[in-house]
Amino acid sequence: MSFQEAGWALFEDLALLPWVEAVHPVACEIAADEAQQRAWLRHGGTWFAGVNALPNDARGAVSGGLALTGVAVEFASALHGAEPVWDTGQISVVYPGYPQKDASESDAAHRFRRNRDAAHVDGLLPVGPARRRKMQEPHSFVLGIPLTACSAGASPMVVWEGSHEIMRDAFRVALAEVPLEAWGEFDLTDVYQAARRRCFEECRRMPVIAQPGQAYVVHRLALHGVAPWDDGAEAPEEGRMIVYFRPPFPGLNWLDAP
Repeated sequence: MSFQEAGWALFEDLALLPWVEAVHPVACEIAADEAQQRAWLRHGGTWFAGVNALPNDARGAVSGGLALTGVAVEFASALHGAEPVWDTGQISVVYPGYPQKDASESDAAHRFRRNRDAAHVDGLLPVGPARRRKMQEPHSFVLGIPLTACSAGASPMVVWEGSHEIMRDAFRVALAEVPLEAWGEFDLTDVYQAARRRCFEECRRMPVIAQPGQAYVVHRLALHGVAPWDDGAEAPEEGRMIVYFRPPFPGLNWLDAP
């Protein structure tokens, strides 16, 4: 199944290994820092969210080191015909027992995280006291780069294959009469939730199993999440560690582009 059909693709990417080897100790130091842990530990200490915690530059390089390179980077960069300006990477670390329940988390939210992998579309943000969903941070794609070797049950990302086209069709209908410049303020909550239910019913839930020396690209509209940690899953002491990049979409029409 192609990227455009499935909404994601996995690449053998040995050219990324020098970058991984350089970034791994930096990511470990950040994830072990007490101030960073206070900011980013979630779900009973089983997930270090680490949003924009990697101090990389616009080339993806850390501390003046190696820029991002390799077949996955080249593939993602070609999707929209523009060289991406790399955002500061997310250092996502999952530990055994994920997800535990936070005190501030509702029972329904915790069940959704355990049973539906906290499935979501990136950039569709909960806005205001009512937390209505609006596409205020459209991304070009999601690039995942594993930093640690883990077994398949160590909370992999999961993607609902083909969900990006269900989401695209639903958003296209909802936004048909909305001026392009106003898309970011349009309430997509109900449309999104209905489309998400359809994805659960019609799309195959696919775990994305990847190791250092591989990387994966996920379509910006694909429904995805993180699986619970399986009993007996294996990971190094520093946990299941992946760096995610989500460069901003170049332009306004994030809906109709490839």
